[in-house]
Amino acid sequence: MTAISERVSAPAQQPTSKRVSQSVFDGSRLRVILLVDVCDGAQQQFLEAYEQMGKQVAAVPGHVSDQLCQSIENPSQWLITSEWESAPPFLAWVNSEEHVQMVQPMHSCIRDTRSLRFHIVRETGVGTPAPSAGRRLQFNPRIGDGVIRHALTFTVKPGSEEKVAELLSNYASPQPRVDDSTRLCRTSLFMHGNRVVRAIEVRGDLLVALRHVARQPEVRAVEEAINPYLEQDRDLNDQESARVFFTRAALPAVHHVTAGQEDEEAERHALYYPARPGMGMKLAQMLAHQDERAADDPASPVVRSTVFERDDVVVRLIDVRAGMEADAASALGVADAAQAAELTELLDAEAVAQNGGIEGLLGLARMKPLTDRRSAPDA
Repeated sequence: MTAISERVSAPAQQPTSKRVSQSVFDGSRLRVILLVDVCDGAQQQFLEAYEQMGKQVAAVPGHVSDQLCQSIENPSQWLITSEWESAPPFLAWVNSEEHVQMVQPMHSCIRDTRSLRFHIVRETGVGTPAPSAGRRLQFNPRIGDGVIRHALTFTVKPGSEEKVAELLSNYASPQPRVDDSTRLCRTSLFMHGNRVVRAIEVRGDLLVALRHVARQPEVRAVEEAINPYLEQDRDLNDQESARVFFTRAALPAVHHVTAGQEDEEAERHALYYPARPGMGMKLAQMLAHQDERAADDPASPVVRSTVFERDDVVVRLIDVRAGMEADAASALGVADAAQAAELTELLDAEAVAQNGGIEGLLGLARMKPLTDRRSAPDA
């Protein structure tokens, strides 16, 4: 009887999916949470700055509502929550120069912040509007792999590309272990003309990992060495200067998919898609939808794909079997010539003027690899 009872009460084994995906393009509502640590005695200054900013945010397309809360245990701890119709309008705003200028008055009275973004999956409560009333919820939860993907991008002065590439290709990697719960998994650097893209993969806390990397002497030395070549000036010894630089350099991942089949020997490549003015998000969405479809095709050479987007800068990081030339269309993120034509319409006209066909577009987008470093699983 005991054995039978144990068998009956044991939870059923659920099948697990090997598909990993994350995306901002679900169309569901977004909840943004900002944890703020206000400097002692600056609460009133912070409140006034928030009220001024709140009036401006209310007019941003896609914004629904927000709340400002103060801790009942520690008056220096504040919480700002906001709701958005979907993720794309929020990202378009938070990554804009308008946002950089808007939040500047707040930073003089803030010690630290932490931003969290969530799709709304389910909702309960009396009087809760139904999704059909224009408040869409995420239909199904996505399956993750515990890895956070992020990128930074910046430009260097024309003529300095070779020197910057040399500096970024020859640096000592920081220790992958950050703390008991956070570690660096992989760092990949690429260049396209005078644009640098550094993509990182982290398990644990992204912000903690970024701060850990920034403090490492070997990384700090390289950052100081490339300072004279940057188009945007920065002073890493000035907290505000560094904050503004890295805010502008942030290139968030808007979509990632890992197909069911794994291939650790796949080659890593990066593609840069210069979008027409105002078309960056639409271009990223097109690439994301094609990558989702390609992940269902066992014959696709693309094992993993991550799309990064900020304003009109779109970068696609891919792990490919057999190299990119074996299937140029798949590597580029298009299924056929018709999709290549659609892609061309979303790209900057001047950039594609001299590049015809899929092979030409692949040549236009291909980035120069500088370094790709993976941490050992047991490091």
